[in-house]
Amino acid sequence: MIQLFIEFFKTGLFAVGGGLATLPFLQDMAVRTGWFTTAQLADMVAVSESTPGPIGVNMATYVGFTVAGVPGALVATLGLIAPSIIVILIIAAFLQAFRDNRFVNAAFYGLRPASTAMVAAAGLGVAALTLVDTAAKGLAIVNWKALALAAVILVLTRWVKVTKKWHPIIFLLASAVVGVVFAF
Repeated sequence: MIQLFIEFFKTGLFAVGGGLATLPFLQDMAVRTGWFTTAQLADMVAVSESTPGPIGVNMATYVGFTVAGVPGALVATLGLIAPSIIVILIIAAFLQAFRDNRFVNAAFYGLRPASTAMVAAAGLGVAALTLVDTAAKGLAIVNWKALALAAVILVLTRWVKVTKKWHPIIFLLASAVVGVVFAF
C-alpha cells in the first residue's frame, strides 16, 4: 500500500498538463510493478474517458482497486491528488499575504477577461469541431444532425417550461442515445 501511494504521489507531482499526462508514468509503472499490462492500460484510458471525473484520478482509482481493492483505490487516489493539494496550500498561504496588495488585485482583475475568453474559445472550438466538417464541400460542410440536436436541446432547456427544469444529465443521456441511434 505504501508503494502504491508513493507511485501515484510521484505521478501526481510530475504529471503536469492533465490526466493524459499521467500515461507515460502509468506505462512505466506497468513495466516496473507488473500491477497491470499495457493492454489493461488501454482499457483504463477508455473507461476513464467515458466516466465522469478527471481521467488521471479515474485511472489511479482503477489501478488502486485492481491492486488492493477499495483501500487501494483510496490510497492511489490520495497519492495522486496529494501533491496538488500541497502545492495549492502553499500558494494560498503566500497569496493570502499579498491579497491586500493593489498590484496583485489588479493582476487578478486583469486575468478575469482573459480566462473568460479562454473558456469561450474552448467552447467555440468544440462547437466548430462538432457542427462543421472542414473536409466536406457545399452544404455538407455543416453537420446537420448535430446542429438539429443542438437546436432541439437549446429549445428544450430554454423555452419549454416542462423540460427547462430537468437535470442536465437527462439531456446528456438523451443526446448519447440520439447519437447512437442516428450514428453520429
